[in-house]
Formats: sequence, structure tokens, C-alpha cells
Amino acid sequence: MTERLPLEGERRPARRVLVADDDASIRDLLRIFLGERGYDVLEADNADEAERLVEARQPDLLLVDIRLPDASGLDLVKKVATAPSRLGAILMTAYGSANVAIQAMQLGAFDYVTKPFELAAVLMTVERYFEHQDLVAEVEALRTDLAGRDPLERIVGNSARMQDVYKMIGRVAASEATVLVWGETGTGKELVADAIHQHSGRRDGPLIKVNCAALPENLLESELFGHERGSFTGAMTQRRGRFELANHGTIFLDEIGELTLSTQRKLLRVLQEREFERVGSSTPVKADVRVIAATNKDLRQEVQHARFREDLYYRLNVISIELPPLRERRDDIPALVGHFVEKHRWDPAGPLSQVSAEAMARLLAHDWPGNVRELENTIERAVVTAQGGPVGPDELTFTPAGERRTVDITERLRKGMSHQDILAEVERHVLEQALDFAEGDHHRAAAALSLTRREFDRLLNTLKSTG
Repeated sequence: MTERLPLEGERRPARRVLVADDDASIRDLLRIFLGERGYDVLEADNADEAERLVEARQPDLLLVDIRLPDASGLDLVKKVATAPSRLGAILMTAYGSANVAIQAMQLGAFDYVTKPFELAAVLMTVERYFEHQDLVAEVEALRTDLAGRDPLERIVGNSARMQDVYKMIGRVAASEATVLVWGETGTGKELVADAIHQHSGRRDGPLIKVNCAALPENLLESELFGHERGSFTGAMTQRRGRFELANHGTIFLDEIGELTLSTQRKLLRVLQEREFERVGSSTPVKADVRVIAATNKDLRQEVQHARFREDLYYRLNVISIELPPLRERRDDIPALVGHFVEKHRWDPAGPLSQVSAEAMARLLAHDWPGNVRELENTIERAVVTAQGGPVGPDELTFTPAGERRTVDITERLRKGMSHQDILAEVERHVLEQALDFAEGDHHRAAAALSLTRREFDRLLNTLKSTG
């Protein structure tokens, strides 16, 4: 049974680590070091004692020396790895040969550390093991959650535009084709990726998601392709990247337009040759992975401005699915409102909040530049404000980014403003709205308008100073 993951803000029980080593000084060192970092540490000085503690205390991880007085650490690793509990193990060895490493991995060890070790390296390996276990548990929980329901049910809307989207998902899901999902921020591109994966032949494999815009440029390549130990400062151990974790499954690359040209080149190789290399390695790793990418940018324009590789664009754009903005499918707003009122209900056991006709009229009239995501946030705030009661116009508040600023040309003509002054004001509003769209990021705002960062800032400062 998969361990329940703690809720946000809930304290997780201490992870229990069993250290099996006949050297008392090493056991003491690891007990103190790991204990100070929140781990519950058990100790054993031989294999028999370690097996007894595994049975009696059920540790979460075994940290075992390769040489114990009564048995080989490799034998102990093999026993715990094949037991019903499939206890994870990290081997400690003074003999860091390739042969030992290969044997350890073949017998089921998660990793190994070489003596004399740095405590930071041990801690990083232990934490990496538990991060891996959390990811496995999360994937299993998601798979269980999705097993009884169709992920398409989470995409709400019956408008003609959305019916076209559903039909396209149905046509492409069973294939192995690379899919490019594009649309404005907040339109639900991740939900489309979920639906494609769950309706594909890879549904039993992992769906690994990567937000390319959220990862620093210097870490993105390592996150995608992994790295070898010592390949850069801080690379204490070998790490598998997201493509390896997605083996036999699907990888979802969100905000694909944010990749650097260097990373784009390496991604192109994965799509062409179905293999890649970890950072710091020249050994190719095979990638049996389906790629779904998403972007809120017009990649054709990015190609024209030499910010995105043309060959990669055509590799990604085998199948294209466009998600319409909410303002172009207003017929879906009542159904979405009902869905979000249910999702964010004030009292799980009480009646649903009722949205008044006046409030619904205001929701239908709004332009929703933040799309479905903005609508959900608006409904959640309204339900909280109403505390389960009726939602009227007074309970509806829109975020500043959601209020589309306009320039009333007629009013400015009445004031006698010149053609040049009106155009300058319109241009300033365009730049400010681009900043709203990019959530304050000047680089993204400039790119959205096909400007350089320097051109954008110079123009914005000039228009503000003259306004």
C-alpha cells in the first residue's frame, strides 16, 4: 500500500534510517549527523542484527557497509531489495570500483557512497533516495486517483471550440506522435497533456512534467538529462534526469519556448535519435519517451526572430492542438463556474453557494485575460468571501492583471489630444499589459512583443516620462 503523503503544513513522521557497519565511530558519526537533520537512526554492527531490526523496526532506508563481520553487505542488500517491503538500500564501500557499483545496482541498491566519504555526500544521496520515493508515491497516488475516472472530465466545456479539442485528443492519444499544445496562459494545457497520456498506450508508464520557465538556465539541462558525479560544482552523485524518469511513459515540457538555444539543440537530438547524454558523460542513454510540449508563445514568430530553432519547431509540431482563450468560448463560463463552486465549496457537508444572475452576468461580461485559471481564482475568492452563502456582484473581485485596461479614444478626442499623444498612450498601455501578461517579468514581456529587453525598457521609460 502506498504511504499517504502529508498534507501541506502537516508534519511528516521522521524517516527511519538503519546504519549497518561494524565500525562504531562511523555509526556514531552518521547517527549524530543524520539525527540532527531530522532522521531517526537505528544502528547494527553485523548482518544478523540488521535483519532483526529490519523486521522489528521497519526502517525506511538501509545504509550498509559492503563488508560486515558475518556477511557481505551486497548479500544484505539483495535480501532487503527482494523482500515484500522492498526496503531501499545505499551501499558504503571503500572499494569504489566499477564492479562493485554494477553489482550493487544489479542487486537492487539505490546508490553507493565511497569511503572515506564526505557527510554532505551521504546526506545528498539519502535525500535523493527519499525524493525518488516521494515521486514514486506521488505517481502511484495519481495513477490510483485517475484509474476510476476519465481525465477529460476535468476539462470543462461543451462549446464548439472545445468539442474540436476533444476530438483532436481522441485522434492523437493512441499514436506515438509528438504533440504541441499551444494557447494563452491559463487555458488548461496541462490538463490536455494529462488526457493524452491517460488515453495512450503509455498510460501505465509515468507522466513526468517539467516547467521549463521555472527552472534556472544553469540547472535545466541537468534536470532534463541528468548528470554524472563531479560534472559540475555540487554534483556529488550521479543523477537521473526527467527523461530517464519518464522512460516507457510521457514527458510534458511546459513553456517550451523558454528553452535556451543550447538546450533546444540537445532536445532536438532526443526527438531525432531517441537518445541523450547526461551532463558530464559521453555515453548515450536511450529514451523510450513520448514528448508533449506546450507554449503560450507563437513559436513561428520565435523562429523568425532566431529565438527558437526551426528544425526543433517542426519536430515538436507534428500534431498541434490549439486551446481557445476563455473570451472565445463564453458559453462554457456557466459550466466552469458551477465546477469551481463545487471544487471550492465552503462547507463540504453543506449546500453549494448559489451564484446570482447579476454576478453571472458580470462573469460573462468580463474579458478573462487570465483565462480559466483566473476564473477559478475569482470563484474561489467569491466562495470564501460569501462563506458558503449566495455569491453576488459584491463578492466578485478581479485581480489587477485580470482587469483589461483600455484607452477611450473618443474621450481623448473630446479633450483635444493629438494623434501622437493618443498613440503614445495606447502604446504605453500595450507595454504595461504585456508586463501583466508576463507577471512582471520584463524579459518575457519584451519577448511577447518581439522586442529585446533593452528596447522594451527604453520604450517603457520614454513613454512613462512623457505621460
